[in-house]
Amino acid sequence: MANPILEQAKENMEKAEASLRRTLGQIRAGRANASLVNRVNVEYYGAMTPLNQIAAITIPEARVLLITPYDKGALEDIEKALYTADIGISPANDGSVIRLVIPQLTGERRKEIAKEVGKEAELAKVVVRNARRDAMDNLKKAEKASEISEDEMHDLEEQVQNLTNEATKKIDAISKDKEKEITEG
Repeated sequence: MANPILEQAKENMEKAEASLRRTLGQIRAGRANASLVNRVNVEYYGAMTPLNQIAAITIPEARVLLITPYDKGALEDIEKALYTADIGISPANDGSVIRLVIPQLTGERRKEIAKEVGKEAELAKVVVRNARRDAMDNLKKAEKASEISEDEMHDLEEQVQNLTNEATKKIDAISKDKEKEITEG
């Protein structure tokens, strides 16, 4: 796959998949997951610092996230950052660590989250389809400019379609896995 148009399409499709994984990782599914606090930044000595750089994040139980700061003086700053991050979970500070207890999800909330997962997956598919469309347009332009032959264009179009199908299958699998995680709780 030496064609730059194919490379660009593949890269864009992989970015859509990676973005979906990141987004779904931040959706609370009734289980403790360190990615819930990935986007939390703590004001630490005057600078905004990612939480995972100033504290160890562990999962001692299925529904408990344990945050142990490397510097005990940062405990209150971390707690404040968790409150302001609006992750939907109240931190419990016991003086040396912070516990985030993930509440059990109700059936109704599970359905809402599953719908949200579906919407995010559909957005990722739109990005994939846009990458496909852009690649097809670029192939047609290249053919009109006599940079590639008609046969090459058809072969490349087929490869772009295969990339699209592959990316869509991956997105569906990621989405199904997350929905399964949510419904099983």
